[in-house]
Amino acid sequence: MSINSVNRKKLEDRVYTKLSTMPNKHAKDELLFVVMTPLGFYVRVTHNYWEFITSVKHPVMAGCDRKVKETLTNPEEIRRSKTDPNVYLFYRSEDKTRWICAVAKQLGRDGFLITTYPTDSIKEGEHIWPK
Repeated sequence: MSINSVNRKKLEDRVYTKLSTMPNKHAKDELLFVVMTPLGFYVRVTHNYWEFITSVKHPVMAGCDRKVKETLTNPEEIRRSKTDPNVYLFYRSEDKTRWICAVAKQLGRDGFLITTYPTDSIKEGEHIWPK
């Protein structure tokens, strides 16, 4: 399923509006972003979880939310995880020797960001995108 950029943006706006108006217990539980992947599912991340990724898991990714969104929406390559068929690794080159990897889990047409990190190599796994 291919979605052009105009339609993708309209879908993202509608989903973001719908999800961001849902009642939340805390402001940090609000969405930081939600984007549509080329595989046809949305990936979301909250402010709270992004803070966890950038302060505990991979501090080097602090301030890189735009790069992560770009990696999820316009990857150069997507691999399926070897251990979970619903987990995808999205790759986009940062320069000639480094990649941004965004790892997301698909749950039907929805999904969420598991983690993101810079890497110097693409991991093993089934090659999904581009075909």
